[in-house]
Amino acid sequence: MIIRRRRPGGSVERAGASAPALPTLPVTRGRGLPARHAALAVLVRVVQGGFADVLLGHRLAAFPDPADRRLITRLVLGTLAWQGRLDYELAQLSARPLESLDPEVLAILRLALYQIRITTRIPAHAAVDTAVTLARTTRGGSGAAGFVNAILRGTLRNPLPLPNRGKDELGYLAAAYSHPRWIVERFVAWFGITAAEALMTANNEAAPNVIRLNLARGEASRLIEQLRADGIDATPTSRLPETAILASAPALNSRAFRDGLCYPQSEASQLVAAVLAPPHGATVVDCAAAPGGKSTHLTEMVGRIGRVIALDLSHSGLRKVHSVAATLGHSNVATIRADCAASIPLRPVSFDYVLLDAPCTGSGTFREHPEIRWRLEPQDFARMALLQSRMLEQAAMLLRPGGAIVYSVCSVAPHEGEGVVKALLRQHSDFVVDRSLASDNRFARLIGDDGFMRMRPDQGGLDGFFAARLKRIG
Repeated sequence: MIIRRRRPGGSVERAGASAPALPTLPVTRGRGLPARHAALAVLVRVVQGGFADVLLGHRLAAFPDPADRRLITRLVLGTLAWQGRLDYELAQLSARPLESLDPEVLAILRLALYQIRITTRIPAHAAVDTAVTLARTTRGGSGAAGFVNAILRGTLRNPLPLPNRGKDELGYLAAAYSHPRWIVERFVAWFGITAAEALMTANNEAAPNVIRLNLARGEASRLIEQLRADGIDATPTSRLPETAILASAPALNSRAFRDGLCYPQSEASQLVAAVLAPPHGATVVDCAAAPGGKSTHLTEMVGRIGRVIALDLSHSGLRKVHSVAATLGHSNVATIRADCAASIPLRPVSFDYVLLDAPCTGSGTFREHPEIRWRLEPQDFARMALLQSRMLEQAAMLLRPGGAIVYSVCSVAPHEGEGVVKALLRQHSDFVVDRSLASDNRFARLIGDDGFMRMRPDQGGLDGFFAARLKRIG
């Protein structure tokens, strides 16, 4: 299964050894059913194959109160993140297999149990009562309501312990940190037990709400003032002047977003373009460019006299690139449909700057896209690495001697990161890792001795990304 690159929408708010610490939700008097109806609708659509961030973007527009948006977002992303732990308990309490339940009923049970077990400030009885009310609106009517009531009352009477860590450590970790067992196995193999636990803990926390300021529209300080005048509480960060963190989930229909003053994009994603660092006036090829976040970021770097050539296989993806560029006011983004894994319709050895932010498993974005962890399959890491290697081979051949290419993925899997880059380096002696950015304060503690940039949510709070800047010599 191929997981697409990050869709627009930005970050959104969200027995044995001791279990991981659990989040808190604010008390939400008076919001009740409308917010939970909205959360339930999104959860059901996710089960049917939708993506939570896109669905939330549509639903949240109907809730002008930031507190409602925070509540709905956290209920959705929290329920999806903790689904494994919730199902571990529900499977033992239900006489029927969970997969045989009506998807809406199962979503109600998960949503309620998330509020009972994981959050700490929503009264358990209120969560049960609301779940029963929601169940009455399903096709099962009163029968579904009775079933939901019985299961949830059982969770209140008889809390079930986690698996015994001493007898089954991987089983304990899978349930306690709500990750598929096979992913737990991979994390432990790659990072060790302690780091794997830290990573999985971070994966269940809310990601920060981050935007990229459109510096083509003015200085960062003035843009932040305009955002605040539009009711958006934004705070600059220390790494890049264009990066700002929002206090709550963004209202994408606000004037600031409509006028192109900013674009929702994680800080780690923004750092990728900064690693390429094309100068003013440069021409950049952005391979696999949809949905346009990095293409437009690069456009802001090269300025109006520069140019970005955005390549992507998807017609709809290229339309999105056009739309994002138009909203942000950029007219110097050219789009070309191309299968970058097969052949790129541009002259080889003709460009100084190339970006390949390759399609990947998305294993570094479990905070923002928690449903991904339940959709991945064990073979996906190796399968994606093969695709990424073919794409990097094609993209690298565009470079002139002295040119630079950045390869990046929003994955923590070594197969998809250094594995792909090292394979290219073994085959092409005229490419080397550019280590010149290691001393740049913007990338402090992010670039290792090998010259590769690695980010993880448990190490500095950034999304899990890998990036390498390669130069062509000769």
